Amino acid sequence: MSDMFLSTQELVQLTGRKVKAKQIDALRRMGIAFFVNALGRPVVARAAIEGKGEAVRERPVRSSWQPRVLAG
Repeated sequence: MSDMFLSTQELVQLTGRKVKAKQIDALRRMGIAFFVNALGRPVVARAAIEGKGEAVRERPVRSSWQPRVLAG
């Protein structure tokens, strides 16, 4: 790829995972913006981790839905 996106090795180092599904899960838990390409691999813009530009946004962590009766 280019210098605009993290390399495969950098993604493994960032997430600590080699399996793409586990990388996606780790990126979601870390709140790092990414997209999934046509091969099912996560793609992270370098700006998302360097703190530059639009890629860095505070995203509220969504908790799973729970009925009110259980939220008590």
